[in-house]
Amino acid sequence: MAALKSLLILSIVATSFINIGFARHHKLPIVLIHGGAGDITDDRIEGKLKGVKLAAQIGYMTLTNGGSALDAVEEAVRSMELDENFNAGYGAVLTWDGEVEADASIMNGANLNAGCVSIVKNILHPISVARSVMEKSQHTYLAGEGVMRFAKDKGFEILPNGTLVTESAKKALENYKNQTVELKENHKYFGEPGTVGAVAIDAEGNIAASTSTGGLTGIGRIGDSSILGAGTYADNAMGGISATGHGETIMRYNLASRILHLMKFRGMSAQDASKTALEAMTKHFNETAGVITMDVFGDVGIYFTSKRMAWAYQRYNEIHFGLEKGDDYMEIIDQS
Repeated sequence: MAALKSLLILSIVATSFINIGFARHHKLPIVLIHGGAGDITDDRIEGKLKGVKLAAQIGYMTLTNGGSALDAVEEAVRSMELDENFNAGYGAVLTWDGEVEADASIMNGANLNAGCVSIVKNILHPISVARSVMEKSQHTYLAGEGVMRFAKDKGFEILPNGTLVTESAKKALENYKNQTVELKENHKYFGEPGTVGAVAIDAEGNIAASTSTGGLTGIGRIGDSSILGAGTYADNAMGGISATGHGETIMRYNLASRILHLMKFRGMSAQDASKTALEAMTKHFNETAGVITMDVFGDVGIYFTSKRMAWAYQRYNEIHFGLEKGDDYMEIIDQS
């Protein structure tokens, strides 16, 4: 009788865990986007929010049309690389010499494969070059002359010099050159340096993450966006992250890895882990950043210590979005 009673208790507990798991997995799939963290000026808000909402819709549509989580994050980032409201692709900030040098990375949480690229010039979609490095080379990271030769060999269009340079980027570079040394050292380069990024989870629970950026003013400078464990990471066993903000600090703090470890080994939610790690980083280095985080169940974390960060995500027919701390606006998308 005692054995039967113990068996019944175990059965009830097991059924409860199954029900909890089903309830949590019922949140899938989802695509989560950021459009960069920083001192975003008021005149840029509308363009930023429009762009991140569009990227979330494009990523989600990719999933619902049979694409993978990896496809979704690539397509979402590609949409922002086309948008001059973001520091990626067309619209990226300029080097001292007036050129675009881009970094990007993409990671597949199902098998931990990844592609990373740096100092990409005259290519509209660095995120697609990163994916090609992952899938069509024996390497994980290519940069400079090497990545340009690889991209050309794989058929990527190399645009004429200056094609990706916008008027706003030229004005920002001019303003930067006119700043005092003190302002430059305090990173007052532009209104919103930032990056763009995406994290997605599909109905099967596969996670992917991607990040793309034009970086900061400099020549040969590489930031966190192409560094696994710092600006980008995805692992089906832990979750996915894309970061934005002061890249040198994010790299030194290994931000993405710290957040994922808080989730996996201390049982924190995606939101609490993001908040804990970011606030600790900002306190230690006196530099700001933002992250989008997703756990293995599709629960999201959105947090930033900078003034603003544009973000959005789509789940079913709902798009949630915001830019200020505490924002969570929602729109219903007509999917008929």
